[in-house]
Amino acid sequence: MGKFSNEELLNKLNAEFPEQLTLVGEPFGLLTLETGKDNIIAILSYLKNDAALQFIYLTDITAIHYPEQEKQIGVIYHLHSLVNNVRIRLKVFMTDGDVHMPTATELWNGANWMERETYDFFGVIFDGHPDLRRILNVDDMTAFPMRKEFPLEDPNRVDKKDYFFGR
Repeated sequence: MGKFSNEELLNKLNAEFPEQLTLVGEPFGLLTLETGKDNIIAILSYLKNDAALQFIYLTDITAIHYPEQEKQIGVIYHLHSLVNNVRIRLKVFMTDGDVHMPTATELWNGANWMERETYDFFGVIFDGHPDLRRILNVDDMTAFPMRKEFPLEDPNRVDKKDYFFGR
């Protein structure tokens, strides 16, 4: 197939997974799709194992927290097809009370530490992960520091008041 366009990739995915993907956009040419957690492993597996697509390189797994949305926690996958030089981003959003995702460690060994980091900072639990524990924060920490659950600054600080800056 060689290098293909985002439109061709989207058509191929929609043919294989009808009604399971939503186009989010193409910021800077990066095709961004959203799906559900029930479909994510099948879609990732298809992208990796399809002979024409060959998205064999898992660039990153991370998460994002939008506290104002109904589905607050999003897990984001970045894949790269090295032979075609095409990238894709997949997003899965979940409600805060149900932050379980299937693990991608069966597809990529490198997903192990990426998922541990995502768990450590956002609290996403990857079901089936071989060793899901904190990787950078202390083990007895109860919070997830990348969630937007805390004020950015202490409201009682006096050195940040506007009158110190002529406002």
